[in-house]
Parts: sequence; structure tokens; C-alpha cells
Amino acid sequence: MSFEVFVMDLGKNEKTRETVRQGYTQIAQGKSGCCCGSSAPDKLAGAIGYTNEELEVLPDGANMGLSCGNPTAIANLRPGQVVLDLGSGGGFDVFIAAKKVGPKGKAIGVDMTPDMISKARAGVTAFTQKTGLSNVEFRLGEIEHIPAADSSVDVVISNCVINLSPDKQQVWNEIARVLKPGGRACISDLALKKPLPKEVLESAAALVSCVSGAVLVDETKRMVKQAGLIDIQINEKAYSLDVMADCNDPLYRQVKEFLPEGTKLSDYVISIDVTAFKNKK
Repeated sequence: MSFEVFVMDLGKNEKTRETVRQGYTQIAQGKSGCCCGSSAPDKLAGAIGYTNEELEVLPDGANMGLSCGNPTAIANLRPGQVVLDLGSGGGFDVFIAAKKVGPKGKAIGVDMTPDMISKARAGVTAFTQKTGLSNVEFRLGEIEHIPAADSSVDVVISNCVINLSPDKQQVWNEIARVLKPGGRACISDLALKKPLPKEVLESAAALVSCVSGAVLVDETKRMVKQAGLIDIQINEKAYSLDVMADCNDPLYRQVKEFLPEGTKLSDYVISIDVTAFKNKK
């Protein structure tokens, strides 16, 4: 790759990050409400596998309807583990994970949007009052450059976030770096059944809506393998993205405008659960 192309790629990637950052700042501030989730977040959470017991530990506002799966369910979290959530938003999965790993464990959230970090940190006191636990931490940072030491994390989780990254291979490389030997990645994300229309791919609204950044399932598997992770399993699930039809948010309305007549998002996009391990050696 020439220096000129490298610089152009850096510029494009940063523009993408800034688009996402601005979109999620608006969501954190309550100026936009749906993203890849729903205007009825508890209903969505139940539909994708969260239990009432899990939701009971959440501080007000932590569930923002931004999920496309339940990575804590596939992670089989155990007491004493260190778990790290990439793109932690308002802290939804971090708080749930913290309850599962208990007082001797730790749950860390990483997000690149300052308003999301502030929102998540604001919920810590309420979480501690509900559970008696003080084992959560939220760090500002990009998932392509995870603010965590090498081999320091037992489990990396993420929920509907890696599809937003302009450099997904780097994200998977970072996941492999921070995992302890034998550690596992448990990721819920969106993937494509077939390529999206060009107009959707070029839409900023579709990017912030967790759609245009998604890649084909085989591409995801290739990146996980290239990062050096092993025992890769990808479970494809139908995901009713059309739940967003109930949302009056302008992001979703803009995405719908770019779809061919007679089609819907779920014709193109599925939810996947990805599990993979770091070699014990």
C-alpha cells in the first residue's frame, strides 16, 4: 500500500468513527432513540434472550435498546472472571456481567463516546445500591485500540458494535491481544445475508443504525481466524430488525428510504453470535 493510499484510508476511517461518535452522542443525550434497537428496550431485550432477573440489576437508563443479542448468555461467565465489553454504551451488558462475575470478578466497559461513558458512570451508584457490588469500571477508548493490558481479560463481549468499526480486523486483533491464554470472545453482532444496496452502504444514517457496516458471515470468520483465535463458532439467528418499524426515529426512516421497494432490512441482515478462544499456549 502506498503512503498516499494509507493516509486516505486513515482519513476515511476517522471520518467513519466521527460519524458514529456523533450519532451515539445524540442517542446518549436522548436526541435520537433507536439505533439498532427499539423504542421499547425492555421488550426487545426479552425478545433476544435477556431474563427479567438480568434486567432487574440495571440502573435506570442503562438499557437503551441497542442490542442484537445477549453476549453474556453465550459467555458462560463465572465468579471471579474479568470481562470486558466493547462499545459498552450506557453500561447495559457491563452491569449484567458484573452481577455474574461477583465481588471477586470485574466488569469493564469501553466506549469511544464521552457522553456514553458519562451516562454509564452515572449508573454505578444505583447498581451498587441494588446489588452491593462495586466491581464495574468504564474506560473511554476506541475498540481498535482497547485500553487494556495484554493478556489481562478472561472474556471479551460486545453487543451490536463491531459492525460499526471501520477496521474490524484491528478490533479482532485487539481482542486476541487482551485475552488471557485460554480466554474467550463472545460477540453478538449483525451480519449480512447478501450485500446491501449501494445507497444504504453510503448512508450515514445506515452506519449509525448498525446496518451499513455489517459484513458477510464468511468475512467475519476470516477476520477472527486471521487474528489467531481458534475453535470459532458462529451461530446465525433471525433477528427482527423490523422491530424498528415501531420507531419514529429519523435514522431508521432514512434507512428505509434507500431500500428497494418491497424489501425490508431483515431481508439483508441477520444476527450472529460468535465465540472463539485464544490458544492456551
